[in-house]
Amino acid sequence: MSQLPSFLLADSLEFPDSIFVIHTEFPRFIIDLSTDELTWWEHFASNDKEEATSEIALWIEKATAFYDAQIKEFENE
Repeated sequence: MSQLPSFLLADSLEFPDSIFVIHTEFPRFIIDLSTDELTWWEHFASNDKEEATSEIALWIEKATAFYDAQIKEFENE
């Protein structure tokens, strides 16, 4: 596969109550949807960080929409 999907689902036995969504494109991050905790995988310049953090709600919304669509697809199988 030459390109990763924009979003990936992940879970971990270490965190059984967590549901992780990984964003593989800029800005790369992991969000735990059970807590909305966001972990950035980017090193931002100060002006880029301001812009990215001002858009946190948008990224949470996109990650949640991805998760909802995936779960709906699983339920339809």
